[in-house]
Amino acid sequence: MRIDLHCHSTASDGTDTPAELVRGAATAGLDVVALTDHDTTRGHAEAIAALPEGLTLVTGAELSCRIDGVSMHMLAYLFDPEEPALLAERELVRDDRVPRARGMVARLNELGVPVTWEQVARIAGDGSVGRPHVATALVELGVVPTVSDAFTPDWLGDGGRVWIPKHETDPFEAIRLVKAAGGVTVFAHPAASKRGRTVPESVIAELAAAGLDGIEVDHMDHDADTRARLRGLARDLGLLVTGSSDYHGSRKTCALGEYTTDPEVYGEITRRATGAFPVPGTGGPEALRA
Repeated sequence: MRIDLHCHSTASDGTDTPAELVRGAATAGLDVVALTDHDTTRGHAEAIAALPEGLTLVTGAELSCRIDGVSMHMLAYLFDPEEPALLAERELVRDDRVPRARGMVARLNELGVPVTWEQVARIAGDGSVGRPHVATALVELGVVPTVSDAFTPDWLGDGGRVWIPKHETDPFEAIRLVKAAGGVTVFAHPAASKRGRTVPESVIAELAAAGLDGIEVDHMDHDADTRARLRGLARDLGLLVTGSSDYHGSRKTCALGEYTTDPEVYGEITRRATGAFPVPGTGGPEALRA
């Protein structure tokens, strides 16, 4: 059983539509895939409508959080998407993305980079605009060779020349909100130091004590030594260990199913969740048209 619990679509900063994502997951031989767009559940309905027979969808989101000046991402699975408090917080984070992206465009212009808001908006399409869309604009202009190269102190990295803060949820509050909505929380790529500063292990221990369910260990941004260290930390703290591709379509080099989650861990996530249930594919009308 092959399970990928961290994927993005055009509802945020991926390049595959939700329908394309689930069809691609089936083609890649996955049995379970999670749609975890940034701070939004907008792609869930389309993914469910296109879900191929034999593939199960885990609904979720990747929540933008910050603690002690360090940005972090919290994967939330199988929560009630209409629970008012969590919905309001997601909307607050999402609504702050547009003025932030406009501000980054203005800073790039001050540095002589001819990026425009129209260009960024075109790249984002109907998705929740974010730094990857600005980064893609820099790639289009030949300023940097890849999206990853834009996430440095010279450009869009945390604290970098073009970086602008946005509203981000306190992770302890995120855990409380997700739990209240019946969901399960997993700290995404906790040791991805290439992205900037990371949360110390002492804080991860505090998050575990506050109800964090797991940490994402097997991820493209973690080398073998880091994965081994995180596994030991998870064992000591009683946390679940997940593995995921963090798939973004053509915006990143990772492939669907590049890293996967153990079926027993997946089973425990579904047992803990009360806000929503995994959706089995039935090969409905939209799926059959593919």
